[in-house]
Amino acid sequence: MLATSEASTKTTLVATFSFHLQSGGHGQNQDVVCFCLVRSVSFVVLLLLFCCCFFSADVPPVGPLDLPMSLLEMGCSGRFELITRPLPDQPLAPQSTLPHGLPPTSLTLETEVEKQFLRDPAWLPIHDTDFAFQKFLKVTERKVNIASLLNCTPSALHSGLSVVRDPTTGMLLDFTEVLLENTGMSAKNSLSLQRQPGPPSESLRGSNTNYPFLPGGMEELTLDQIKNKSELETAIDFENDLLRVPPGLKAGMDFTDKDAKLAKPEVNLMSLLSTLEDIPDLQPEAEEKEEGKGSEEAPKLPRTNSLEDLGIKDAVSSSSPPETGKEEKSKPKENPVENKKWAIPVNITSPCDDFYKRIPNPAFKWPFELDVFQKQAVLRLEAHDSVFVAAHTSAGKTVVAEYAIALSQKHMTRTIYTSPIKALSNQKFRDFKNTFGDVGLLTGDVQLSPESSCLIMTTEILRSMLYNGSEVIRDLEWVIFDEVHYINDAERGVVWEEVLIMLPDHVSIILLSATVPNALEFSEWIGRIKKKHIYVISTMKRPVPLEHYLYTGNSTKTQKEMFLLVDPAGNFMTKGYYTAVDAKKERTSKHAQSFGTKNTSHSTTASQDRAVWLTLVHFLSRRQQTPVVAFTFSRTRCDDNARSLDSMDLTTSIEKAEIHSFFQKSLSRLRGGDRQLPQILVMRDLLKRGIAVHHSGILPILKEVIEMLFSRGLVKVLFATETFAMGVNMPARTVVFDSIRKHDGTGFRNLLPGEYIQMAGRAGRRGLDATGTVIILCKAGVHEMAALHVMMLGKPTTLHSQFRLTYTMILNLLRVEALRVTDMMRRSFSESHRDTQAQEKRISQLKRALSTLPPLDTEGQLSDLMPYYHTVTELRNTTEALQRAMLESVNGLKALSVGRVVVVNNKQHLNALGVILQVSNDSVNRTFTALIICEKGNEEGEGNNNAAFPHLFNTALFIPEGPCSHTVQKLKLQDVSGITVKTLKVIPDRIIDNYNKRQQPRFRHDPPGQAISTATQELLRLAEASPGGKIATLDPVNDLQLKSMDVVEGSMRVRVLQDSLKDFNCIHSPTFAEQFARVKERMSVQEELDQLLFLVSDQSLTLLPEYHQRIKVLQSLQYVDSSGAVQLKGRVACQISSHELLLTELLFENVLSPLAPEESAALLSCLVFTQNTQVEPHITNTLQEGIKRVLSVAQRIGELQRDCGIPQTAEEFVGQFKFGLTEVVYCWARGMPFAEIAQLTDVQEGTVVRCIQRLDEVLKEVRQAARIVGDSVLGSKMERASLAIRRDIVFTASLYTH
Repeated sequence: MLATSEASTKTTLVATFSFHLQSGGHGQNQDVVCFCLVRSVSFVVLLLLFCCCFFSADVPPVGPLDLPMSLLEMGCSGRFELITRPLPDQPLAPQSTLPHGLPPTSLTLETEVEKQFLRDPAWLPIHDTDFAFQKFLKVTERKVNIASLLNCTPSALHSGLSVVRDPTTGMLLDFTEVLLENTGMSAKNSLSLQRQPGPPSESLRGSNTNYPFLPGGMEELTLDQIKNKSELETAIDFENDLLRVPPGLKAGMDFTDKDAKLAKPEVNLMSLLSTLEDIPDLQPEAEEKEEGKGSEEAPKLPRTNSLEDLGIKDAVSSSSPPETGKEEKSKPKENPVENKKWAIPVNITSPCDDFYKRIPNPAFKWPFELDVFQKQAVLRLEAHDSVFVAAHTSAGKTVVAEYAIALSQKHMTRTIYTSPIKALSNQKFRDFKNTFGDVGLLTGDVQLSPESSCLIMTTEILRSMLYNGSEVIRDLEWVIFDEVHYINDAERGVVWEEVLIMLPDHVSIILLSATVPNALEFSEWIGRIKKKHIYVISTMKRPVPLEHYLYTGNSTKTQKEMFLLVDPAGNFMTKGYYTAVDAKKERTSKHAQSFGTKNTSHSTTASQDRAVWLTLVHFLSRRQQTPVVAFTFSRTRCDDNARSLDSMDLTTSIEKAEIHSFFQKSLSRLRGGDRQLPQILVMRDLLKRGIAVHHSGILPILKEVIEMLFSRGLVKVLFATETFAMGVNMPARTVVFDSIRKHDGTGFRNLLPGEYIQMAGRAGRRGLDATGTVIILCKAGVHEMAALHVMMLGKPTTLHSQFRLTYTMILNLLRVEALRVTDMMRRSFSESHRDTQAQEKRISQLKRALSTLPPLDTEGQLSDLMPYYHTVTELRNTTEALQRAMLESVNGLKALSVGRVVVVNNKQHLNALGVILQVSNDSVNRTFTALIICEKGNEEGEGNNNAAFPHLFNTALFIPEGPCSHTVQKLKLQDVSGITVKTLKVIPDRIIDNYNKRQQPRFRHDPPGQAISTATQELLRLAEASPGGKIATLDPVNDLQLKSMDVVEGSMRVRVLQDSLKDFNCIHSPTFAEQFARVKERMSVQEELDQLLFLVSDQSLTLLPEYHQRIKVLQSLQYVDSSGAVQLKGRVACQISSHELLLTELLFENVLSPLAPEESAALLSCLVFTQNTQVEPHITNTLQEGIKRVLSVAQRIGELQRDCGIPQTAEEFVGQFKFGLTEVVYCWARGMPFAEIAQLTDVQEGTVVRCIQRLDEVLKEVRQAARIVGDSVLGSKMERASLAIRRDIVFTASLYTH
């Protein structure tokens, strides 16, 4: 209310008003005094507005003389306006443009500046002695405050308030203090999801000082659980120490074996009745017994020697009930006894009839009916399980991804979709954006709506988000890996494995892949490391079956020469193959008649190529088989083939107009000069005629234009390299292979079945074509039938691990104490053969076996039994190694020929002489048939098992005590303990035939033949003639001329060991044989146990030696200290994704400091450019100096790596860095137009653009690194360099994202 009274002067109006202010709902009244200038219509009056408290002010009621007016509060500046013409019959309330309450105050800019810079000079440096500052400091008299430097963030509150309410009325009764757990957890010290979120600026990409979230399946136990575990971990013996009678009960359970009762020797009526009476009891008792077992087993934990094998889940499961059914389903129960399968193949042969019953309202609906495999996958996603879907291209794997995205939007969680290639990410972004709307994109240089529920990114970005503990991971429900077969990529395959290992437990995984033979094995690995089931859904069915043809035409006359090789059912037609061969031969022979013999090489001339392509394209367009994708495995050939079709025009005038307008519209965002680039002009002419080229040398924006026109069906013939087959669904009617041989970086080879299927799968558009056509050109000649058969019908490439250690990975894991690099290595796919569960089981069996073995007697005479065993074992191993060396050598094999006398030792014979009759041809398990002398009656006998190897200390030759007999046996290599210098003349066939004949019962008692008798007598005579029972044997070094180090050392060692055996006392003990057998048994168990313990330990990891070598490199360069703590240099290297050592060293050696921004950009281009060029760049002197320094640093790192044992030579390490683009980047950063830059080099435009784009990412990393070091000058220089190269056609936005 406002009351005004007129004063006598008539010139001033004093308005007094009062209003009641409540601030923030705390019930405190405030008195507000306002002075305000009021502008009236007729005069300007100073109004004194005096506001007193609502309760104390007595405002008189409104009278007839009172002027009706109202106040309007204007914004938050504290101004008021007077409203003099209120609406009739409306109460006059103070009106405001703000919500009720005190108006927020805002200082004027002037006062703020004054306060910050004049009254409070804390921002001024105290240590600068500059004169002006000195004067200023005198004015302000600033006190040095040391304490202000000791700033530390307040610790988190360790308690909170909890409200106590009346249970019936809900009234507040009291507050109680509750202690909060884990308040100190933050992203800097904890892996837990319960830690506090970091600052919003780090929520997306995380920070390299953050800990990652705990990877799933890597749960560490808490100390309490370890304590409980050791208390609980008692081996329960189900035979003896179980309680039979529960406390408080009279009767109990009978644990004795019931089978004994049933099997009675005599059967009479009473016994039968008693067994029948037993039967009803048996059932419940058996159940009770099972229950008893279950309850007893509950606390029992699997014994394990590593913490991480025993997840938290297992330790807690006995005490806490499962949280939810869903959780229970996806977390299989751990049972240490049976070896469990994590990968579960899903049967997709039976139809899924109850699909709509089980999912009445799906998260996403498609306009078409789903295939069985898609329905099965959707059902698994609804149950929140992880799936691996392997299917052919265009079979509809994207459906699975779409459903997961829809589900996460329904659940208000997030999904990350990763793809191997940036171009693929852009295309998926457009597709999903159209479908779902709420989709973001993260690639190296683009970041679009990162707050979306579905994020599309490359796998590398997801890896850095996981290492840097990004907050996005908290809300993550699904990660979709597209094109998983890319894990075979030697360079980048390791990224997939790292991401799969690092994903936390709450994230479910969807893997989409082309058909791979080992999907189950791969899924089993993922299931085992994540401790969750993976459902494997693979289908071999193609929605559009393929027909494969050979094409031999090359002129108008022969243009119809197309021969079916594989029909849609997948049968190989040999008839078609031979017809093609005949057609080619017929033409060649005519050619040969006139021009001499045929040139059989793989290559053809350009004119021959041109003829083939013209013929084929003409033929296909007449048969309406377009659009065609022609796969050509060389960029120059792609361009040449497209140029060779200069006479063809495949588009109608309407299509020409559409192509023209789309082309102009797409390129309208380019600068004028860039629109006139030669490549763009050439492509425009080709596109108008319906022809295009797609490979890495094409400008990215042009590639996108071509892809879009192709998907609209306006490009009729597309010459593409293999990359076009990766990923995007851009099917054609026909696929043509220019050749089936490609260069893979090392040499030429035929296409692998997986590569062929991936590319051929582009043929056949679903819903448009009944079959897809695949044509292989036979230009020089028809390819080998076997090669074609393998390529078309062979098994696709299996998934192989490309896991390798990188410095970034090691440093990222070292900076987090709780994660060990060895854990990462143990979980890699390359170590998936390690069946730790089975090995742990076997270890416990062996430990039990050891404890049951009888004790050893090592007293008195037997005190040196153990040393004797070790000496004998070493002697045995060394002798065997020597024998192997002798037999693998040419001279040894010559010596072991027919007629050679040898010393035989095996279970049956002890130092017996034998003569070789036959040598087998099998070089792996070579056997020798020999005639050996033995005791009469011991021809067949197995003899005693000489566990004590008596021949090693008793070297006297065997001489029979009674009459001498003989046996013919096949000897293995280890049975021959010596090759003597003697040979005998024998007739092997006669001896063997005679011996075999006498093995038959009819002739068993016949006397031995002449040849056998002679040989036996000769052997006996040799044995008896040897002085002291010794016979001269061939020495491997002197006689067989084996001069290798191992053999020389081995033979010397054998002599030493043989001599030392005579000195042992234990061999004279009467119980020696028995005790030695015990030692041997115990030691064989112990050795197996040691071997298994080694296998389950980290020491057996394949990459462990390399890990130690790399740690040595990092320690030498001071990235980590001797205890493995990451130092400043290591922190910097964590920021950098590739060539981290070189970049960090350049940073710390100030190599980039003397260079201008454009020079540093040019210098760093060596990290992203990988091709060789023929053009010599012209560059400034400072750049040349820079290049020398980079090479010397690289040389130093290379040599250090070599010294630490890494198998890469310094030359190979230095050779990775190529400076072919330095001039190009330098000129580009200085503002030269792209058309002129393209003239400076022979590198294709597309490659230049891609290198500059990747260079921008490197510059960003260096900028980050410079900030960590505190070098702000370098940081701003990198920013300027980055701005200088981010312009025009190189950084024009993708057509897919706008």
